[in-house]
Amino acid sequence: MDNYIKIEFPSLSCNEAFARAAAGAFAARLDITVEELADIKTAVSEAVTNAIVHGYAGSCGMIEMRCGVVGRTIEITVSDFGRGIEDIALAMQPLYSGSDDEERSGMGFTVMQSFMDSLSVESELGVGTTVTMTKRAGADFDEK
Repeated sequence: MDNYIKIEFPSLSCNEAFARAAAGAFAARLDITVEELADIKTAVSEAVTNAIVHGYAGSCGMIEMRCGVVGRTIEITVSDFGRGIEDIALAMQPLYSGSDDEERSGMGFTVMQSFMDSLSVESELGVGTTVTMTKRAGADFDEK
């Protein structure tokens, strides 16, 4: 993929807004709708927040985000190098939360799935997790 960016940043909650803005700025080159841009930014927020809260669980590590464009499709990967996910299928169930924090709703993956065209999660315990999401600009118009 020749048309991409790669950003690395510490797993601090203040960097969630940075990742969201960077992905949004990169996605804007596709001449997307305001709704598509909001979808992408929301999904990135969820992926980065998951990496911060669950991947590193109170410790600090690095998060890597890649954004690439092929044709009219943006692909975004968010990777952490933290704890990993023991059971991906369980973690992707609505309302499941691997956190003891009662303020967490367990809807992160569900939100990502609903706002993006595709979502895949790869994880290895003690190695980390990579979330890959795609969104095709103008897909809503193609279906009509």
